[in-house]
Amino acid sequence: MLRVEGLRVEVEGREILHGVSLEVGEGEAHVLLGPNGSGKTSLLMAIMGFPEYRVTDGKVYFREKDITALPVHERANLGIGLSFQRPPTIRGLKTRQLLETISKGRRDPVGLASDLDLKEFLDRDVNYGFSGGEIKRTELLQLLAQDPDLVLIDEPESGVDLENIALIGQAVNRLLKRDISLRERSEHPKKTGLIITHTGYILDYVKADRGHVMVGGRIGCSGNPRELLENVRKHGYEGCIECQRRRS
Repeated sequence: MLRVEGLRVEVEGREILHGVSLEVGEGEAHVLLGPNGSGKTSLLMAIMGFPEYRVTDGKVYFREKDITALPVHERANLGIGLSFQRPPTIRGLKTRQLLETISKGRRDPVGLASDLDLKEFLDRDVNYGFSGGEIKRTELLQLLAQDPDLVLIDEPESGVDLENIALIGQAVNRLLKRDISLRERSEHPKKTGLIITHTGYILDYVKADRGHVMVGGRIGCSGNPRELLENVRKHGYEGCIECQRRRS
């Protein structure tokens, strides 16, 4: 579903990503762990095509199609969706209107909002006066309305209390069709996810297939996400990478 090859990315003339390669298979959920400032968000922004994240080398493929030069809206139309870590407030635009636009009238905003306990927010300006948890849930609500095939989620648990983390975990599972049985999942289009996490709390709610650790703009190791998280908690991010290198 997603293949990143040797990606180098600059922001304001400074290289942030130094030859990142990554593959996420169709129907898989991967988590990307790493300390703040390691390049995790820059990777998602480059995959989504934001122009300030300038690709200087490497390629991004979506379903084997080279999308490296495509603008953001074309990537969204192909079936890629992004949840921001810090989304903007949009005065004058109601959440209901945004959902109707995103879904092109195919999804009922009230039904979608009910599951995330956001019905009362539909007629409020997007993110205006929302708490951190409410903003995160609204971001996932927009993704549910879009219904993308590849879901990019930037730190869903950041600044969120335990009650909201549970709701967010449920929403991510819905997005990835992981709230239904394997038999039912085989009858639905396969959804793929790449989730950034600093703390790893989202792994208590979403069963990821594979994990990666990014430090200093490079992916240092990959493997079982729970084992990687345990190593990070024991040894820190640099120690985790050294541990994985010794094992290999």
